[in-house]
Amino acid sequence: MTPEVEKNTHIGNWTVCYSEPDLKLSLIAHAEEQAITVPDQVNQGVIHFYFCLEGGATFAFGPHYAREIGGAKTYFFYNPEKDLPFDLRVLPSTRMVALSISLQRLHDLFIHEPLPILKPENSTRKFYDERDVSSPLLVTLSQLFTQQLSDNVKGVYYRGKTMEILGLYFSTKVPNTESCPFLNDQEVVRKIKHAKEHLLKNIESPPGLKELAKLAGLNEYQLKVGFKEIYGNTVFGYLLDHKLDHAKVMLDTGAYHVNEVAYKVGYANPSHFIAAFKKKFSITPKKYLMSRARG
Repeated sequence: MTPEVEKNTHIGNWTVCYSEPDLKLSLIAHAEEQAITVPDQVNQGVIHFYFCLEGGATFAFGPHYAREIGGAKTYFFYNPEKDLPFDLRVLPSTRMVALSISLQRLHDLFIHEPLPILKPENSTRKFYDERDVSSPLLVTLSQLFTQQLSDNVKGVYYRGKTMEILGLYFSTKVPNTESCPFLNDQEVVRKIKHAKEHLLKNIESPPGLKELAKLAGLNEYQLKVGFKEIYGNTVFGYLLDHKLDHAKVMLDTGAYHVNEVAYKVGYANPSHFIAAFKKKFSITPKKYLMSRARG
């Protein structure tokens, strides 16, 4: 299928890069200096995802209700009762990905591993979810803005990326509260998430484990065990993965040299960054940059 494309719309660069009757993938890249507002809506019975990579936007559902979305955040909207019009106010220097899919299409994709929203008792309920965009998902979303494609492969590429986005979005690990009982305490879970956010905000000079636990109000055991159960990795293994995924996103922009990226993600020695990048991605940063340039 040849993807449907819209160019130079009234909100700047809003591109419908792939469209089927029950599935649509759109990119929003607003580089102008002034915020712009565009009317949109959550369609009845259709699941809508909005992924904000950078910048921000506001969903104004009326004069008295609005939701803001910032960088590395995603919203999930579903209303089975009626269409919900809203005004989308897009801030300058914002990149977003919008994905809509019918409930039936999503059911067909996950028929062997049913999602909570697909259970009959839930299909008539309103759903709203806000969460962080995971590092692997952020990399996939960023590729949509940087990949150069010939017209004859765009449909296949964007359809594949749509499936990848859905797979990564719904692959969030559920903590095992039986093997890690204190995760039943929502206050402990909140503190572990706070520790993760603090870690990522200080990516260039992260605190040690003891200091991080103290900042979060936990003991080291709770932090180590709970963090691995929630995020599937050790504290600093998670940080390393995030740093390297973020480094890859920076290289994708073409705006940085390898050494610049190394310093920006917290490596004092670029050679250590190069070795870690090669271990994770099986290619050196320099060769990765060259492959992007050829693409």
